[in-house]
Amino acid sequence: MPGQLLELHVENFRSLRDVTIPLGPLTVLVGANGVGKSNVLKVFDLLADIIRTDLEPALETQGGFDEVAFWGGPKPPTTLRIRLKATWTTHSSPNAPDEYDLKVRRYSAPSNKDNDRYRLTRSESFQFKRTRGRGRRISVSGERATVVDTRPSAELDDSSEFGIQRLSSGLSTLPRLAKTEGGAEVALVAEQLSSFRVFDVDVDAARLPTRLDLRRHDLSSSADNLSSFLFLLNEDTTLWGRLLDDARSVLPQLQDIEFKAIGGRASQVAVQLVERGLRRPTPIADASYGTVRLLGLLALLYDPAPPALTCIEEIDHGLHPQALNLIVDRLREASALTQFIVATHSPALTDRLRPEEIVICERDDEGASLIPAITTGDVRAIVEESGDLPLGELWFSGVLGGDLTGDEL
Repeated sequence: MPGQLLELHVENFRSLRDVTIPLGPLTVLVGANGVGKSNVLKVFDLLADIIRTDLEPALETQGGFDEVAFWGGPKPPTTLRIRLKATWTTHSSPNAPDEYDLKVRRYSAPSNKDNDRYRLTRSESFQFKRTRGRGRRISVSGERATVVDTRPSAELDDSSEFGIQRLSSGLSTLPRLAKTEGGAEVALVAEQLSSFRVFDVDVDAARLPTRLDLRRHDLSSSADNLSSFLFLLNEDTTLWGRLLDDARSVLPQLQDIEFKAIGGRASQVAVQLVERGLRRPTPIADASYGTVRLLGLLALLYDPAPPALTCIEEIDHGLHPQALNLIVDRLREASALTQFIVATHSPALTDRLRPEEIVICERDDEGASLIPAITTGDVRAIVEESGDLPLGELWFSGVLGGDLTGDEL
C-alpha cells in the first residue's frame, strides 16, 4: 500500500468523547450494538462532506453542531476535534507522519434571530514532517492562514500569510494553493479523504439491473451498481476466475455467473446465477439476501482500483459462518491495495482475527465510547494466558473487556 492512515483521534463527535484509535492495514472494530463502531465510520463521512461542500454545510447535513456533538455528561461540549496521522505524502513515515487537525468551537452569540443562537469558529493545521528534505506547516485560524516552510536543520524558516473565509475549511480551499505553499500536499490529503468509501450493501438496490457505463469503474458505496461492476470485472479473466471460485466455495450450488443485456433507451445489464439442478438461471433479483450481500463484498474485495480507505459496516451481516474464513483471508489480501476499517459484532468472525487486527469497543455509563477498551498488548497477553483460545470466544465470554486483564482468566 503506498501510504496509510496511522491514527484517528476524535473528541466530542457523537459518542466519541475522547478516543485515539491506532490503525493498521486491517482494523476490525468489535463490539455490541450501540457502542460507537458506526460513529467511527461517520467521522470519515463528515470529512468527505467537508471537502465536497465545506465545513458549515457538512455539519448542517448531519443536523448541526448540537446534533453531532457528544450528548453525554453534565453539560454539552463546546468543541469538536478530529486529528489524523498518516503516511500519504512523499518522505512521510511512521516516525515523521503527515498530520491533520481540525477543531470546531461553538460559542454563544446573542441575537434576535431564532436561527442564530450560536456561532462557530474553526482552527486547522496541516503538518508535513520530513526525515529529510523540506517540511511544511500550515495553520488556519479565523480569517488567516499561515504557511511555514521548515528544514530539519531549522536553519531556514520562511512563512507567508493570506486571507481565508471565516468558516471555510482548509481541506476544501487550500488545495488551490501554489505548490510552493503546500497546495500539492494539502490536495493529496483532501484527495485521500474524499476517496474514502463507507461500504454497506443495499441488497434491494444491488438486485436491480444497472446501466452499463464504460467510463465508470468504481463500485458504489451501496453496491447499487453491482451488476455493471461485476460485468467489468468479468473482462479480467484471472480476477474473475478467482472471484468465481470464491463464490462457488461459499455457495456450493453455484456453477457460474452470467450477464443478461436488457434493452431499451439505456443499455442495462443484469446478473444471473447458474445453479446446479435448475433448468434456467436465477436472476439476482430472486437470489437470497446473503447471496447478494456476499457478491457485493467479493466485488469490493476484488476491486482492482480501490480508494485509500474502505470502511465496511457490519461485514458479517447475512453471511453464513462458513463464509467468514474466506472473507477475512480476502480482507488481508486486499489490504495491500486499500486500508480497511471493519465493524462487526460476530464472535465467529472475531475468532479468525489476529490480536493486532482487533479493536475492542465498549461504552461507559455516561454514554462515551471506549475505543479501544483494551490495548493490543493486553489482548496478546490474555490470548497467551488462555492457551491461545480464539479471540471471538474470549470476547463473547467477557474476558476481552476494558476492565478485565489476563489475571482474571
